[in-house]
Amino acid sequence: MTSTSPSRELRAALESLTTEAFRPELADIDQLPTLDIARLMNGEDATVPAAVARRLPEIAAAIDAIADRMARGGRLIYAGAGTAGRLGVLDASECPPTFNTDPAQVVGLIAGGPEAMVTSVEGAEDSAELARADLDGLAVTAVDTVVGVSASGRTPYAVGAVEHARAQGALTVGLSCNTDSALAAAADHGIEVVVGPELLTGSTRLKAGTAQKLVLNMLSTITMIRLGKTYGNLMVDVRASNEKLRARSRRIVALATGADDEEVERALAATDGEVKNAILTILADVDGPTAARLLEQTGGHLRAALAATAR
Repeated sequence: MTSTSPSRELRAALESLTTEAFRPELADIDQLPTLDIARLMNGEDATVPAAVARRLPEIAAAIDAIADRMARGGRLIYAGAGTAGRLGVLDASECPPTFNTDPAQVVGLIAGGPEAMVTSVEGAEDSAELARADLDGLAVTAVDTVVGVSASGRTPYAVGAVEHARAQGALTVGLSCNTDSALAAAADHGIEVVVGPELLTGSTRLKAGTAQKLVLNMLSTITMIRLGKTYGNLMVDVRASNEKLRARSRRIVALATGADDEEVERALAATDGEVKNAILTILADVDGPTAARLLEQTGGHLRAALAATAR
């Protein structure tokens, strides 16, 4: 009696995945003119938003749950390997300059650590134990959220992260691009965005990666909207860490208030450059310390602070 080798089992598992399917109609793609290949690729990419749209109810439910935890001091933690891990790190790294979050508030974990951002770390994605160790290093608690990201939905690092986080009482989300995935099954909120086979067989940095980026954009952005990090569609918690962002800060205050340049500059000077506070000083006609106190009392929600001054 012969036993099935692990490599043969893995091959069979991969062959069953939509993201790994071979498309014989594209077997001669390398012989096409460049413009034709570009058109094919662009056509493939155009199908991704519709695949995401089919999962909007699940995405919205996950966002509401994430926002509830973060409002209580929890963190948003992404965990993935390869492309999926890099996309999580990217989304996390963009939250501090966009929403003025503490760098520890939204965190990206990639199998193999920072080195894996630019090179392959042998065996890291196959280790659920590594995921558990990485999460233990963050001391995950019940108010945190862990989002496992994996195109296949079977990557041990992502599945292990979700299983371990759930055991700690954390909220868990599983984002994959195949149906009936182990990752979605392990999570409180499973989000399976099925984009179909890739232009290049198994190259899930393509449509699957685009889908994951779109969903991660939603998870972080809409969560921050729910947490009062915006005023309308203005990034009122933007961190002015360079000249471009300082110019953007002045523009945001002007757009929110209709104030002229001189009044905007006065308001920003009175609030140490805090955009949200500056807007409140103008719209509510209060001084800087009062604006800071009102925003602290309302959990940083500018609309709530404005409503409090109108009573």
